[in-house]
Amino acid sequence: KRNFVDISVAVATPTGLLVPVLRNCQNMKFHDFERYLAFIKGLGHLAKKGRDGKITIEDMQGGTFTISNGGTFGSLMGTPIINPPQSAILGMHSIVNRPVVRGDEIVSRPIMYLALTYDHRLLDGKDAVLFLKRIQTLV
Repeated sequence: KRNFVDISVAVATPTGLLVPVLRNCQNMKFHDFERYLAFIKGLGHLAKKGRDGKITIEDMQGGTFTISNGGTFGSLMGTPIINPPQSAILGMHSIVNRPVVRGDEIVSRPIMYLALTYDHRLLDGKDAVLFLKRIQTLV
């Protein structure tokens, strides 16, 4: 059992997607995570290193969970694949207005599909689904 959470975040570079790791995120709240992204070792820094061709193997090794946002490229739906030894990957897709039923009316609402792929050897399905539901509630 690991006692840390290193979150990998997919970033686009001129040579393709790279997945640098944000280390020691286990005790962060959402506002801490956002602040961390702004610091020198945060996601912005790692994304710049990737775009500049200076990202290292060490920058991309050891993640425990990945977040991928194909929605930035217009993806509407998909199933991301886990990169071992990671436990899971959350795929986020484009936010698109879709018809939904509210009461007795059909109305347009922004909808974003989320996909969670997880390793059943590491995560119980119930826990994974409850996690995905929690993400849905927060978003």
